[in-house]
Amino acid sequence: MNIERFSGTDERLYRAVAPLVMNPAVLRQNNNYPFKTSVHFIWFVAFEGEQVAGFVPVEVKNTRAVINNYYVAGEDAGVLSALVEAAAGCLGAEHKLQAVVLTRDEDVFKGLNFDVTKKWKQYVKMEYRLPLQNG
Repeated sequence: MNIERFSGTDERLYRAVAPLVMNPAVLRQNNNYPFKTSVHFIWFVAFEGEQVAGFVPVEVKNTRAVINNYYVAGEDAGVLSALVEAAAGCLGAEHKLQAVVLTRDEDVFKGLNFDVTKKWKQYVKMEYRLPLQNG
């Protein structure tokens, strides 16, 4: 698996994810909530060969970055973990990293140093805490 980082308006991003973000089955997996992007987003996209295995868009604001409306083919926890780790590695030290997570994925995020800050019926709001440094 290869993970690439794209700006939210990169033409290559559109070519890679457009077939997914307009797919009714993918939208259903995202509770029919549409995917959004702009110049304020950074996308992390996982590829298995030429196929997109998943993506995590992150909206970058002044002091925080927010993961929301992600997709992983087959709900693969390993792919989701790799994408979130890539986002945390790039943004977690610079910005307060938050995530709006589907309840089914709460344990994946907990395993990656995210703590629950609020719960709803279908979603959990979480915040990344930097891992303790040894030494």
